[in-house]
Amino acid sequence: MVGLVFSSPQEVADAVGTKLGESAWLEIDQARIDKFAEATGDFQWIHVEPEKARDGPFGKTVAHGYLTFSLINMFLPQLFRADGMKMGINYGADRLRFPAPVPVGSRVRVVAELVKADPLKGNAVQTTVRVTVELEGSAKPGCVADIIGRYYF
Repeated sequence: MVGLVFSSPQEVADAVGTKLGESAWLEIDQARIDKFAEATGDFQWIHVEPEKARDGPFGKTVAHGYLTFSLINMFLPQLFRADGMKMGINYGADRLRFPAPVPVGSRVRVVAELVKADPLKGNAVQTTVRVTVELEGSAKPGCVADIIGRYYF
């Protein structure tokens, strides 16, 4: 279920402060980690060498921080949708942090809040959504970021 559906910049502005809910859980498996390593060229052993990682600081492989961050784009449509837009773009992120490692086999989900909406020229709006990637069973999240998007109607 989508937490917020809007069809105009004014509807977004009116929704600032809205908690967007939580996404479904996703298990982080080694295959996903390995594919991310292949896509980015980041083959550090803590991510892709399970045998060596057993004796490392986390006791098993962990997801790349940027893998955890990149999953936000997959999760957000579960929480936030713009109907009737001509185009939407990812504009950037502020305050990106990785407070806790995400071990292989763990589950993550996103919780989010719409914290800002600025009108743009034409019939458009720039949003800032504070996103927390929760790590099941952990007091600390795997990632926290303010995601900036632009929606053109």
